[in-house]
Amino acid sequence: MADLRDMYQEVILEHAKSPRNFRALQEPSGKAEGYNPLCGDRCTVFINTRDGVINDVSFEGSGCAISRASASMMTQSLKGKTLEEAEKMFHSFHDLVTGQNKDANQADIGKLKVFAGVSEFPARVKCATLAWHTLQAALHGNSAPITTE
Repeated sequence: MADLRDMYQEVILEHAKSPRNFRALQEPSGKAEGYNPLCGDRCTVFINTRDGVINDVSFEGSGCAISRASASMMTQSLKGKTLEEAEKMFHSFHDLVTGQNKDANQADIGKLKVFAGVSEFPARVKCATLAWHTLQAALHGNSAPITTE
């Protein structure tokens, strides 16, 4: 079990150091800003959709390793998914990091399972979910800044 946790930590650290899709999209179909006042994490999510499919998604911002890694892996996981699939992934990921239904729907989230250990640190849940809540706002056209409070 320790080896598995070490591997998960390596994946998170790799994405935190070299986040994927860390850029602004030109002319996004959706954009939202998020903020975690507890620790100062900030995230802007950009999204392009066409015919109910996420063609591209990216983010910019600053924050802790958990926050940056979560945003990075979220963007990788969502490209090519339908809006319905993205909604299911949001709920599955949220359930995973909050410790609800740890085994349910994990097939839906693939590599995002590396965040399962976050549920053991309640203060970090907001770090892990910031990009996801910001994504929800971008998908639903909510222009008001999102906070984790």
